[in-house]
Amino acid sequence: MSTPTHDLAVCIGRFQPFHLGHLALLQHALGIAQRCVVVVGSAWQPRTPKNPWTWEERAEMIREALPEADRGRIEVVPMRDYYNQQRWVAAVRKAVGWVAAPAKTIALVGHFKDATSAYLSDFPQWKLVSINKAGEVDGTPIRDALLSAAPGQVDAALARLANRLPPNTSEFLRTWAATGDVEHVAEEWRMLRKYKAEWALAPYPPVFVTVDTVVRCHGKVLLIRRGQAPGKGLLAVPGGFLEERDTVYQSAVRELEEETNFALLEPALRACLKEVAVFDHPDRSQRGRTITHAHYFDLGERELPAVQAGDDAHSVEWVAIGDLPGLEDQFHDDHFHMLDHFLGLTQD
Repeated sequence: MSTPTHDLAVCIGRFQPFHLGHLALLQHALGIAQRCVVVVGSAWQPRTPKNPWTWEERAEMIREALPEADRGRIEVVPMRDYYNQQRWVAAVRKAVGWVAAPAKTIALVGHFKDATSAYLSDFPQWKLVSINKAGEVDGTPIRDALLSAAPGQVDAALARLANRLPPNTSEFLRTWAATGDVEHVAEEWRMLRKYKAEWALAPYPPVFVTVDTVVRCHGKVLLIRRGQAPGKGLLAVPGGFLEERDTVYQSAVRELEEETNFALLEPALRACLKEVAVFDHPDRSQRGRTITHAHYFDLGERELPAVQAGDDAHSVEWVAIGDLPGLEDQFHDDHFHMLDHFLGLTQD
């Protein structure tokens, strides 16, 4: 092994799944530094076609791909998606800082793939080491191949992917595909594929406008369980698409009433409106570019209004705000972070 030139190296990625391109980055990082921090993004997300595997499962893939002598040289750090670049960068710097001491020279090892790699320029305090892409390896076609495989064809799909995956990743995916999780994720994958195909002939890439409603009352917040894909079975705040003749406020109130049969007259609700915030991160929804206008209502300490699931909501409930952090991995899209914006659920 060559003499390390840095005290610490940092590798950042989602690793969905960990493939040979990722392994090449990690091997380079371990070649130039004694220790390496691997920041695993999209942590505490539910299983979806974009994020089928938990951060713990991905950490296992990473460690098992390395020789045993190198496993002790890496530290895996989970990182949530904040959908806010400044918060995310600050959180990554803080997490690495806990591990870095007393490192003086830190290298950020990465590859500029496309616009999603722009984050590599956000850490000027670290030495950027950019390496060439290791072959035509990308996570999206790997996930597509696995999730589109019919029952009984997983082994064949993995055989076709053998030149893109470390052997331990292939074995992990084979085992995972035998669990009940895969069908739920594959069902959503098929729905999203159909959804995007229906918009493929649009003259311009579609941009969808939605509305969402955060209602707080007596220390609780109103949530639904989604009854349909995408996000079937996941927690969400009430909301939906903007109607052609509605203002965003009118649509927000309409969706609230349709999904929860919310029992409070509109004039009283309007008096409780505290804030309207726009959430427009390009990656906030798997359906495509979706910009939402979230309306935050604080009803104070009054009695909880009666609610009952309606429209496409499977169920509706008032959930204690103190319980929300423990439910992070059950939320649809960025709805947990929407709640975090209004209610301050996380500490950076």
